[in-house]
Amino acid sequence: MSARRLAAVFCLSLLVLNLAHAKPKKPDVPAIFNSARYVYVEAVDGDVFNPSLVPEDRQAIYDVEQSLRKWKRYALTLNRNEAELVFVVRKGRVAAVGVHGGISGGSRVPPGQSSPVPGQGHTSEIGTRAEVGPPDDLLRVQLQDQGQLTSVVWYRSMDGGLDAPDVELLKELKAEVEKAYPQAPDPNQKP
Repeated sequence: MSARRLAAVFCLSLLVLNLAHAKPKKPDVPAIFNSARYVYVEAVDGDVFNPSLVPEDRQAIYDVEQSLRKWKRYALTLNRNEAELVFVVRKGRVAAVGVHGGISGGSRVPPGQSSPVPGQGHTSEIGTRAEVGPPDDLLRVQLQDQGQLTSVVWYRSMDGGLDAPDVELLKELKAEVEKAYPQAPDPNQKP
């Protein structure tokens, strides 16, 4: 065997050995996406029951929950404390304005007295709330510890990314999770 062929075989052998011992590529998403089972969905401004939540964020919560149900990888929980992952959404909007109002107890002056008695009487209140933010939809996944949000483990924004029926931001996350941690087929599911 010639020296050239011997050198070529030697180099090829080293290349094959190097590839065989190369470290596997680290997944694009953290391992918690593989081990988590329970998730919770809320908006940046609070959960679906928050009365000051804008309707677009309330709809985004619903749409993400529906997409998670179709995915069937995680179970939704009604209590954030029980979730391993918290999906936080925000519909894009350049500006939003909200109006609130109410009637509450105030103070009144009882007959025969010269000063008001606190907590008696009526007052009314009207106010507004303005919000300015990014125009893109946001999906952020965070860990929680005893009900408090902690580390952000995934974050993306996209114009129209939370629009149903596709919910593109969740589709993007699903593709990354399924690539890094493929699910075994369900033996109970019919083909």
